[in-house]
This record gives sequence, structure tokens and C-alpha cells, in this order.
Amino acid sequence: MDNTSYDLVIIGGGPIGIACGIEAQKKDLKYVILEKGVLVNALYNFPENMTFFSTSELLEIGEVPFVSDRDKPTRKESLEYYRRVQETYNLNISLYTEVLKMTPKEEGYTIVTGKGDAFAKAVIVATGFYDTPRELKIPGANLPKVKYFYDSPHPYVGQKIVIIGAANSACDVALETYYKGAEVTMVVRGAGINERTKYWIKPNIENRIKEGAIAAHFNSQVTSISKENVTVNTLNGEIVIENDFVLAMIGYKPNYTLFKNIGLPIDDDEFRTPIFNEETLETPLPNVFIAGVAAGGLKTSRFFIENTRIHAEMILNHLEKKLKK
Repeated sequence: MDNTSYDLVIIGGGPIGIACGIEAQKKDLKYVILEKGVLVNALYNFPENMTFFSTSELLEIGEVPFVSDRDKPTRKESLEYYRRVQETYNLNISLYTEVLKMTPKEEGYTIVTGKGDAFAKAVIVATGFYDTPRELKIPGANLPKVKYFYDSPHPYVGQKIVIIGAANSACDVALETYYKGAEVTMVVRGAGINERTKYWIKPNIENRIKEGAIAAHFNSQVTSISKENVTVNTLNGEIVIENDFVLAMIGYKPNYTLFKNIGLPIDDDEFRTPIFNEETLETPLPNVFIAGVAAGGLKTSRFFIENTRIHAEMILNHLEKKLKK
């Protein structure tokens, strides 16, 4: 890839990055998609047994039908679907290619990656957020027992686990591991289960807590983690819980380290939102665009695959006019 020149470099090989690649291909632009991990890396990090809340139709891109066994597809089905989309269009995508830096050059940008440099007249940042977890900032947070992603309940069979959080992911994990034989304790900063938790999960987790099957400490915070224990500050004082694993299901964030390294301007509002034109998705950096859920900053409930699929057409229609001037 050294010194290759492109009309467009797309950073991120998730659904929206793929959609941008399809639109670039339709417009005969020379492009490449750079993905730091596997194809649709964020979806790959979803739990093994996850089912989408949306229908398969709302997740379709590139006019490729998404056929699933049920109305709402599974993680496995989504991975196969986006692989099939990539194969259908034979997209130019470089996997395991992490973007390290971007520097402006005359009429474009130099993109520095772990596999060499590339030059681009235009850049789309479509990096999502799910593969960048919010991490704990407490002693012991980097111990191997602390997990920020959850894949399967099997490793936690017969184990004492502490789950931090009270939204959808935390409640899903608490229930699934409990049903598979883990001793589950939830530690929740607020006074109860998050009100936005899915309607079929919330009563289930609340009933398990009420009957004592799952322990829960509300208005509480984990203050330190050791190999054998977790220390929790509660309303009734500090307690120590014997513990094998900590699952920190406390949310995700855009890759702000990457944003800084490529010079992407960020608003100083509470959501640290990337700055961009709402009509064209162009940032203050000329010919640099942001697409997909990363555009919402820390407000991760603003954008989804379903309502950002249109970003690809919005950007490429605008970019085509600019490049042909």
C-alpha cells in the first residue's frame, strides 16, 4: 500500500464504511477501506448469542437482501450478511490495517497505517464506537479478570462474577450468566435498573434481583479490584466481595485517540461530538467526512445502522461534485 494514491480513503470497515465503499465504487472513484480488525469488527465483538433489536430489512445496505431465519437477525447472521455484501461488490478493503495518523498535503492527505502510507484526495471516517469500550479508572482495572467485552456465558460457569452497569448489555449479561450457573452480583451507580432497558429484559432482571437470585448493590461504585476481591463503596459503607471475574458493561465511545491523531475537530460539548455539516457530513477539514454512529460522539443512542445508511449517499453525492470541479 506504500504511496498508493486514492480519490477516497474510508477509515472503518463496518456496515457504514462498507456502504460508503459501495457508493464510491458506483461513482468509479478509486478508493480503499481501511479496517483495523476483521470485517465489521464492531459486530464481531457482539455477544455470541445476540439478536438485533431491528429487523434484517433495516440493516440492509447496497441493495443486497438480508435474509434471516427470523424477523430480527442474530450476530452470526449479520456477520455472514456483511461478508456476502463485501463479496458481492468485491470491495477494495484492507483488513488488520490500523490508521495511525493523517497529515494534510497539497490537495489531500497522507494516511499513515501499520502497513504503509497512502495518499487520499478525500477521507471518510466511519469507525463506529462499539469496539472502543469505556474503561474503568480504578486500581486493578487492567487485571486479566476484568473484561470490557462479553462473548459467551461458558467461561463464567460456576464463577463469582461482578457486573458493573445497569443498561441493556449489563442486564443481558447478568441474566445469561446467571442462567448458566454463575454467581452474579451487579454493582450499579444509580438507584435502579436503567429505565431505557428493553421492555422484555427489565422486569426479568428486576424479578431476579427481588427474589435474591442475582445480588445487586445500587447507588454503589467499585473502587478497586484485586485478584481475589472487589471493593465496593455502598450507601452503607465499604464492602469487599470475593470475586473471580469483573464484567464492566459501562458503555462504549468513539475512537477519540484516532480522532486526535488525524486532527478531527471535536466540539467541547458534554457529548464530545465531532464537528460536521449536518447536510453534507463534511468536517472543518476540507474533504474529510464523518459517517455512521461515530458522528454522535458520546451520545451513542443518537445514531444506528438503520438511520445512518443514508450517510453513504449523502457524502458521495456531495464529494463527486467537489472532485469533478
